[in-house]
Amino acid sequence: MDINKNSAEGWAVVAEASVYLQEYDKAEEALDKLWKLKSQKYVSGANLRGLFATAAFYGAQFQLDKAMTAYKQLFYRFETGLKAGSWDEPSYSIMERGYAFYADACLLAGVPDKAAEAAFKASHTTGDLQRKAVYHGKALFLTNYRESGTARQLERHREYGALLRTEMKFPHDREKRMNPHSLRIGYISPDFRLHAAAYFFTPLLKFANKNQFSVYAYFTGNADHVTQRFKDMVDVWRDVQNKTPFQIAHQIFDDHIDILVDLSGHSENSCLPVLSYRPAPVQVSGIGYINTTGLDEVDYFLTDRVCCPDGDFARSFSEKPLLIGDCHLCFNPLTLRRLKAVGHDTPAKANGYITYGCFNNFAKVTDDMLLMWRNILDGNPSKLVLKNKTCSIESGRKIIMDRFRRIGGDLSKIELRPFSQDYLAQYDDIDIALDTSPYAGGLTTCDALSMGVPVITMAGWSHGSRYGETILRAAGLPELISKDDRTYVGKAIQLGQKIDQLNELHHELPAQLRQSRLMDNKSYMMDIESGYDRIWKAYCKV
Repeated sequence: MDINKNSAEGWAVVAEASVYLQEYDKAEEALDKLWKLKSQKYVSGANLRGLFATAAFYGAQFQLDKAMTAYKQLFYRFETGLKAGSWDEPSYSIMERGYAFYADACLLAGVPDKAAEAAFKASHTTGDLQRKAVYHGKALFLTNYRESGTARQLERHREYGALLRTEMKFPHDREKRMNPHSLRIGYISPDFRLHAAAYFFTPLLKFANKNQFSVYAYFTGNADHVTQRFKDMVDVWRDVQNKTPFQIAHQIFDDHIDILVDLSGHSENSCLPVLSYRPAPVQVSGIGYINTTGLDEVDYFLTDRVCCPDGDFARSFSEKPLLIGDCHLCFNPLTLRRLKAVGHDTPAKANGYITYGCFNNFAKVTDDMLLMWRNILDGNPSKLVLKNKTCSIESGRKIIMDRFRRIGGDLSKIELRPFSQDYLAQYDDIDIALDTSPYAGGLTTCDALSMGVPVITMAGWSHGSRYGETILRAAGLPELISKDDRTYVGKAIQLGQKIDQLNELHHELPAQLRQSRLMDNKSYMMDIESGYDRIWKAYCKV
């Protein structure tokens, strides 16, 4: 690229492009030349782009501390210039990406509250309505790591619904639909593939009562080796990845779907823009997201009586609850991987100490959680293994250790393991798994149990914070559920002191789980389809 060697804008462009190409030496050289220029102005557009390129340079190499410092400098410069009215449209485009990239860095660094704030700012910065909705939805997802079930959360979810509001709605002939027929159930998701949510999809597609229901699947994501397995389970498969939300909605309408079930919520590549057109007369969301959608067009949210105690739902959800008898999740990993057949001795029998473990996303770990873990470690000869993506990078490991040090933790008792594809096998090293709160584990809890490792969870005050409780009750393990900090710590310490009982759990859990309600596909689908019948009859009676 030919540039004016005295052009700050030119060097900033070179640096940014080099980062995207992963040519970090070239990016570093361009940034060095940029910051040595005497012509730099305090609030110039080139300076703004240069700060963004600097932050992206560090972020791309996972130097989180340096990246976050550079992002803060970028935001300060932008806000300073904003007061003076200095910025043009390209500057706002830079800031949109800056806020979005900073959100990703904050999530990896374990500060999801700052990540959510940045994603909201990205939404406010862009003028493109579609991107505005995407950023807003991402921010909503991030709020669940620290805030759950509040009035403010519901308000923000409803703001998302307002962003998608359209006068175009598909018409539905209620009287014609009331004629007896096999109900057409449509499931829409980007995750009919190797994905965490997909471990709960198999019963919906494979174990439906095909005499009373026809199952359609609308796949909006990228296919992999698992996708074909899901495809073979349904009556009708629609690959709609490259279609617009309106085109997908039109396909669903043309298929005469009676009940459309969204399995994505506000997770990545959300399908909610499709539901905003009301392509089916009855619409449901659940499984892929732990909170409300905020859309008036979504009528019901799939839940259970553990996650949704009487009278608690209306304060935090825009939907009505579609209650499933026992647990609204059914764990079926066999479509995606093999299930462990037998248990084995708990590691403490050989080690002489208890190994606690948490393989959840580190963003779920609050300082209160770390304090409880510190107290647990103080109560037994023990260590704690943390395994996640944050542990995979040097700056991330430093962040974790610094936080644990600040709450008075003994660093010699912490072992950090990077994210890896063999993470299931590493449960063989764990005696007791520790769940997080208020964002409880879902798949990680099921995985630990399937590997014979008991999980201590804390029942929370909101829908998402009760996932650990509903999973453990369905697995037949209510004794592992605590109601507050003190009992959480006490149960973890006491179980660690009962080696014979712990060893028995390690041997029996894999078989117990397979026989439990948590993996009873047929009973689960009877409950689900009974729910579909109820909401369909309610629609026909209106």
